[in-house]
Amino acid sequence: MTQQQRLMRQLSSMKFAAWELHIFLDTHPGNCEAAKKLDEYRVKIRELTKKYEDAYGPIHETSNQASRWAWITGPWPWETGDTEEDD
Repeated sequence: MTQQQRLMRQLSSMKFAAWELHIFLDTHPGNCEAAKKLDEYRVKIRELTKKYEDAYGPIHETSNQASRWAWITGPWPWETGDTEEDD
């Protein structure tokens, strides 16, 4: 697994956990521990997103970049010469 894949997996895991906490808080709005944990995950998601985008470019077309077209400036997957490898 490449560093890019590891970073994306971490980011996906954090987003999943944050979403689950969000759903939990819908039914348990007074749970301060869960709310605090959700805030921690949101901070971590922002950090991981920045780290990923600084290294590999924007994740979404609406990512915070200098230009909304920044995502198109990098090489396309078939231009990198990398091949997909199974874990």
